[in-house]
Amino acid sequence: MTGRILLVDDDTSMLRLLSMRLAASGYEVSEAENAQQARQCLAMAPPRLVISDIRLPDGDGLALFDEIHAHHPVMPVILITAHGSISDAVAATARGVFSYLTKPCDGNLLLDKVAQALAVAPPTEDEAGAAWNHAIVSRSARMAELLAEARVAAAGEACIMIRGESGTGKELLARAIHCASPRARRPFIAVNCADIPEQLLESELFGQVAASGHGTTMAHAGLFQAARGGTLFFDEITAMPLALQVRLLRALEEKLGQPAGSARDAPGDVRIISATNRDLESARAEGRFREDLYYRLNVVPLVLPTLGERREDIPLLATRFLGVLAHKYRKRVSGFAPDALEALVAAAWPGNVRQLYNAVEQACALATGPLVSLALVQRALRLPTLQSLTYAQAKERFEREYLIQLLKLTDGNVTDAAKLANRNRTKFYSLLQRHGLTPGPFREAAPAAGDTGAA
Repeated sequence: MTGRILLVDDDTSMLRLLSMRLAASGYEVSEAENAQQARQCLAMAPPRLVISDIRLPDGDGLALFDEIHAHHPVMPVILITAHGSISDAVAATARGVFSYLTKPCDGNLLLDKVAQALAVAPPTEDEAGAAWNHAIVSRSARMAELLAEARVAAAGEACIMIRGESGTGKELLARAIHCASPRARRPFIAVNCADIPEQLLESELFGQVAASGHGTTMAHAGLFQAARGGTLFFDEITAMPLALQVRLLRALEEKLGQPAGSARDAPGDVRIISATNRDLESARAEGRFREDLYYRLNVVPLVLPTLGERREDIPLLATRFLGVLAHKYRKRVSGFAPDALEALVAAAWPGNVRQLYNAVEQACALATGPLVSLALVQRALRLPTLQSLTYAQAKERFEREYLIQLLKLTDGNVTDAAKLANRNRTKFYSLLQRHGLTPGPFREAAPAAGDTGAA
């Protein structure tokens, strides 16, 4: 998904040049020669990104940014000027401007900044309807591979098993698969097998009939009936009781679902997507999960990485969450201070994306300025201050931060990082493993360096 870009510049030659450069890279471009034309374009068809000159004949780019930010708080804006200075760039960034470039613009740098801005920009309404996975925020190679597999699997009818730790987004992926499938216009119904009491789970799934003077009537339709033609998502499938596993297996094999208390079968045209954060093989070996059902549900296995395995996505996710939450709390918070963003990227995330969202929400709720500070991030992460650390804890913390800085400095080149640390490569790898660090994210994140507190 590329997205529409609005270019604002009174220099017509520069406007045409930038427009041609962006169009050649596959972007849809609208043009405006002054602030008034820009306002009209924004009113008619809001873009996903605005690139504006600072000096306009009827105003200035910063004033235009303030107007845009008031009506579209999460729309990124890149400002361009022929009279730039470091102080101007800092001031613009502090107000929430995504990036600040000077003329003449380096073509590659501009395209990099545009790609970074669009990566964190929310989709327009039209794009949201068209993009099957628009809710999944990622630029990591591992997630790209997973989404490619999911898109292929979505086109068929085979059962899908999604595995991943708690908080990695299993239901989000299941919904994306449903949106990409031929069943997209039919219901998507999610049921958490651990949340519904065992004695109620059967009637919830298959429905229940009640006796009447003229025979039997359906008292409760059940989720199989409600999801007819669509997708039924079973989260925490290992929590399903064994007796109900037999019913589910029969429903899958015969496309039938028998309501409780009935001798008749009811049609059950549904596609099943299951998910678990537990070791399904162990549950099968211990007899807690039927082997025949295991093979029936595990036709297409998909494994979601932990947040620690896709650290290059943390700036993207944090910035997207902050935009949503700033709107929710009516805060004029536009990004993270650079050291705050570094702390988020370096932190351990046992709760994965769900924990990151909660941390960003707390920081946003307490923020008083345009940028979320390091102190707020540390508070949200419940990181101990230096005064409360033991010597061993302080040493461990320093060592981890030192390794992160080495990997950043060398763009993830372990050989070079080991030389700088005066360690052999094998021992350096052992240090990385002890601190849960891998070089991949630092290599992939290297081109995005220089972001303004956003991804």
